[in-house]
Amino acid sequence: MKHMKRSVHCGALTKADAGKTATLNGWVHRKRDHGGISFVNLRDRYGITQVVVDSDASDALKAIAAELKHEFCIAVEGTVRARPDSMVNADMATGAIELVASRIEILTRCELLPFQIDQESDAKEELRLKYRYLDLRSGGMQYRMKLRNDVSFAVREWMISQGFYEIETPTFIKSTPEGARDYLVPSRLYPGKFYALPQSPQLYKQILMVSGFDKYFQIARCYRDEDARGDRQPEFTQIDIEMSFVERDDVLAMIEGLFGHVFKKTLGVSLPAQFKRLSYDEALELYGSDKPDLRFDMRMQDFAPYVEQSSFQAFKDALANGEAERREAAAKGVTQAGGGVKALVVPGKADYSRKQIDELEAAAKIYKAKGMAWMKVAADPAGKPVLEGGASKFFADNAADLISGLGAKPGDLILLVADAKRRIANIALGAVRSKLGKDLGFCDPKVFKFAWIVDFPMFEWNEDENKWDTAHHMFTWPQEQYHATMESDPGSVKGDLYDLVLNGFELASGSIRIHDPDLQKKVFKIVGFDPAEAEKKFGFLTEAFKYGAPPHGGIAPGLDRLVMLMAGETSIKEVIAFPKNSFAVSPMDECPNEVDQKQLDELHLSIRYPEKP
Repeated sequence: MKHMKRSVHCGALTKADAGKTATLNGWVHRKRDHGGISFVNLRDRYGITQVVVDSDASDALKAIAAELKHEFCIAVEGTVRARPDSMVNADMATGAIELVASRIEILTRCELLPFQIDQESDAKEELRLKYRYLDLRSGGMQYRMKLRNDVSFAVREWMISQGFYEIETPTFIKSTPEGARDYLVPSRLYPGKFYALPQSPQLYKQILMVSGFDKYFQIARCYRDEDARGDRQPEFTQIDIEMSFVERDDVLAMIEGLFGHVFKKTLGVSLPAQFKRLSYDEALELYGSDKPDLRFDMRMQDFAPYVEQSSFQAFKDALANGEAERREAAAKGVTQAGGGVKALVVPGKADYSRKQIDELEAAAKIYKAKGMAWMKVAADPAGKPVLEGGASKFFADNAADLISGLGAKPGDLILLVADAKRRIANIALGAVRSKLGKDLGFCDPKVFKFAWIVDFPMFEWNEDENKWDTAHHMFTWPQEQYHATMESDPGSVKGDLYDLVLNGFELASGSIRIHDPDLQKKVFKIVGFDPAEAEKKFGFLTEAFKYGAPPHGGIAPGLDRLVMLMAGETSIKEVIAFPKNSFAVSPMDECPNEVDQKQLDELHLSIRYPEKP
C-alpha cells in the first residue's frame, strides 16, 4: 500500500521554504482547535513542525483533522507559510513557519497511551520499560540515543585515525574465572559442554597482540551474571582497547586524545590535554574513594596530630588499636596502615541541624564507621575562632591549633571519623563527602572533571579465605621495582594499573599486561591458583605467550556510563535502548522466559527447581 511519502523531515523547514509544497510523515505530538482552525504539532526524530488546517479547508480535510489524536501516525501535504514575526516560536527550530495542510492521510491510529509522550516522561521506570517503544519516542530518549550514536561514531573516527584496527572477538568463548559468574550457553552438538558469553574480550585481545595486531579496538558487548544491585546491567558495552610495545603513559595519552576528540565532536566541550593524576593512596587519603568526584574540592585531612593533646579517649583508642593491628598483620606478612582519624571541614555549614548531621553520620555508618563526631567553628566576642558543640569539649586545650591546622574559620562545620582500620575511616568519611557534594549542589552535571588513579595495590588480603587475591586480574604486570620481592612481600606490590574516573564514577579500567610466562606463573602461585587449574582455564593464553609475546597493555572505557555522564543522567538505563530492570528482567518482552520441553531435550538439559522452604 502506497502512502504520501515525505519530501522533507519535521525539523528541516525554514522561512526560506515559504511558498513551497512539502510532505511530512510523523506522529501527532500535540493538537489544538481554535475557532474552526486546527493546529497539529507533527513530530519525527528530527524535530517538530506545526501543521495548520485553516478555517477555509474542505469539509473532508476538517473531518480527518477532527479524528486525529496523540501519537496517530500520519502523512501531511501542504504549503509552507511564514509566521508573522509576532507569532514566531523561538523554542522550535521550525518556529518561523507552519505547514498549511491540503491533504492528511492517517497511516495508523494509536490506542489510549499508558503515559504521555513528552520531552521527559514522569512515568515510573517499570512502566517506561514495559512500553519502551513509546518511551523511546520521547525527546529525552531520542536525544540520548542520538548522543550514543554520535559518541560511537566519534570513537571509531578517532581510533581508526590513530592506526587502530577494529577487530571482533568471539561471543561464544571458553568459560574462565574473571570475577563475576558467566552466562552459559549449552551446546546441542556436544552434550554436557557449554560456551560462555564474554565478561570482556580480555584474553582474546591479548592474543591479538601476540598475533601482531599492535593497535586493536572494539565496541564490544559484554555479559556478567551478577546479583541485582546498583545500576548494573547483565549486558553492557565497552570500548575495548589494547596496544603493543607501550608503557602506561602511552595508554593514558591515547585515552586523553580519544576523549578530547569525543567531547569536542559531540558536545562542543574542550577537555584538558592531560588529566589530573592521583595515586590510589592519595585518592583514599584526600577524598575517601578510588573514584573521587573532583567537581568540588573539600579534601579530607589527617586529624591524628590533634588527638594526643585531646581528652577524646575514643579517638586515642582507635589509633592505639590500629597500631596493635598493624603490628599483628606485619607479623603475618600483611602490610596494613594502622588506625586513622580523618577530618572534613564543610565551609559555611555551622548552621547544620542535628538532624542533618545525623543523616551524614548514617552515610558514614553504611561503610562500617562506628560513628561520626562533629564540632562547629564560631567566633568569640573578640572575633577569635572557637569550637562549639559536639565533641568540642574534648579539644578545648588545643582548639586554636586545631582550627588553624585544618584551615577552618568561623561558620564552618568539622566532621570526624576514626577507626582502628585507616581504610574504614577514609572510605566512611569519603561517603559523607560525596553526600555533601550532592546535598550542597556542587555536582553540576555539565562540568566534567577527569582524573587518572594509578599505583593500585597488586594484591589484596582475603581475610575470609586467609589468602592473597589479585586486586584487578591475574594478568596485570607488577611494577618493575617489586619483581624481586613480590613473592616474599605481596602486600607492598603496586600493579601497573590505572583507572579513569569522571565525576565520581569509574569510567575505565586498564593495566599493562604480563607477557612473560615465568612471571605469570609467580602471580598464579601467590594467589594460590593451582598450576593444573591455570593450565586448564588459561592454557590457550599461556601457550600463545611462548611464541614471542610483545609487551602490551590496554584499557576498556564503559560506553554506557560514558554516554550517561555526557547526557547528565545518573542511570545507564537512560542511554540503553532496551535495558533490563533492576532484577535483570525485561518487562517489555518478559525475558528471561521458559522454553518448551523440545528445546530442552535437544540440548540434553533438565530443569531442577529450587526446593521450597
